[in-house]
Amino acid sequence: MRWALVKVALAVTAMVVVAFAVPLGLVVKEMARDRAFSNAERQAATIGPVLAITSDRAQLERAVASAETGAGGRIGVHVPPGAKGGKPAEIGSRRAAPEDVESAARLGRASISPVPGGSSLLQPTAVASGIAVVEVYVPDDALTNGVATSWVVLAGVGLALIVGSVAVADRLGTRMVRPAERLAGAAHDLGKGELGVRVPEDGPKELRSAAVAFNSMADQVVQLLANERELAADLSHRLRTPLTVLRLNAASLGDGPAAEQTRAAVEQLEREVDQIIRTAREQKAQTQQAAAAAGCDAAEVIRERMGFWSALAEDEGRTVRVAGADRPVRVPVARPDLAAALDAMLGNVFRHTPEGTAFAVDVHNAEEAVIVLVSDAGPGIPDPDAAMRRGHGGGGDGSTGLGLDIVRRLAESTGGDVRIGRSVLGGTEVRVWLALDDRRARHGERRGHRLRRTLGSRGKRAASRV
Repeated sequence: MRWALVKVALAVTAMVVVAFAVPLGLVVKEMARDRAFSNAERQAATIGPVLAITSDRAQLERAVASAETGAGGRIGVHVPPGAKGGKPAEIGSRRAAPEDVESAARLGRASISPVPGGSSLLQPTAVASGIAVVEVYVPDDALTNGVATSWVVLAGVGLALIVGSVAVADRLGTRMVRPAERLAGAAHDLGKGELGVRVPEDGPKELRSAAVAFNSMADQVVQLLANERELAADLSHRLRTPLTVLRLNAASLGDGPAAEQTRAAVEQLEREVDQIIRTAREQKAQTQQAAAAAGCDAAEVIRERMGFWSALAEDEGRTVRVAGADRPVRVPVARPDLAAALDAMLGNVFRHTPEGTAFAVDVHNAEEAVIVLVSDAGPGIPDPDAAMRRGHGGGGDGSTGLGLDIVRRLAESTGGDVRIGRSVLGGTEVRVWLALDDRRARHGERRGHRLRRTLGSRGKRAASRV
């Protein structure tokens, strides 16, 4: 694709350059020719007034010598004879053929006659004895003066346009190909069993959509594998009860070859079941680690959980607002963990605020973190610090506070944290900081506090406006 774009840009730009440069080159050549003959006409015009006054040879020679190119032997004057039987006067240089000079005098208009090394402009002028002809020699180098330089400039501009278009096409091709290559590489890695591989959701719109679809597919694959391995472990656990019965029955068979074989078979079956359980647990742990490393789309999880809770909110007459969940926002946590944390926060809203209380969920995608805000218009939490500790209720109604502890552990697993404060709606705001890079916990604490202070100040300004 990249080379195809370069070839298309090269072909199109080359055609445009040829379409404009060739006519411009011909125009430049024609302008140089017109300029040379215009100068020749101007020089011939300086001799005309002298011919109208006098036909004296000495004065005409002085006029020719004083002309711009007269001293260089480029100007000649052909004066007809003054009396019948006289000889015509020839002043200066003569290069044009006699018949061309006679034709110009007879026709009475300027003409151009080809001569060796260039051309001669023949300009007829009326004098007392008839029609004189002023000849101005124009060499070939004067006809092409500046043409070569202009063509070199046009060629340079055309070459620069071609190189520039190729560079731009290559850049655009790279921008298009690189996300496609990442997507193809991630597909190969996922096929090899690397469940944690994901692709950045950037590039052109179509490739962004493909990346979102790939990440969603990979999340579904991880979830399906986790469900399958959990089912295998569950089935293995269920086999333990009948195996225990078989072992007890085998123990009561007494002695004998058949009894010993039965007990050996039961023990072998128990070992196989234990091996299945251990393998399922290990694979389940690996799947969970891969899911956590790959992360999930927080916006998609929020939309899904809000779809679940909005039905209950409608029944209770609550106003719901969701902001920032209209575009993909990837976070480095597993999808089930984020869904559980959201359910815990939203469950607290329904549990600790009266019916009809409005609440909102906002997502802020910062440079190094994703901030999820769950706010309500309820009475608030009297002791936020106690609400964050396991075993202490936030509203004084006997709640264990395990929900917020789940949220806290989720945030701290990414190097983030949780804060409880006053929301712009007037009630409680739970701010969950999910760091996109756990190095923030070691090196970026100050920046995190600055962003929290910024969000807090914005919340206070919004509250003052409300």
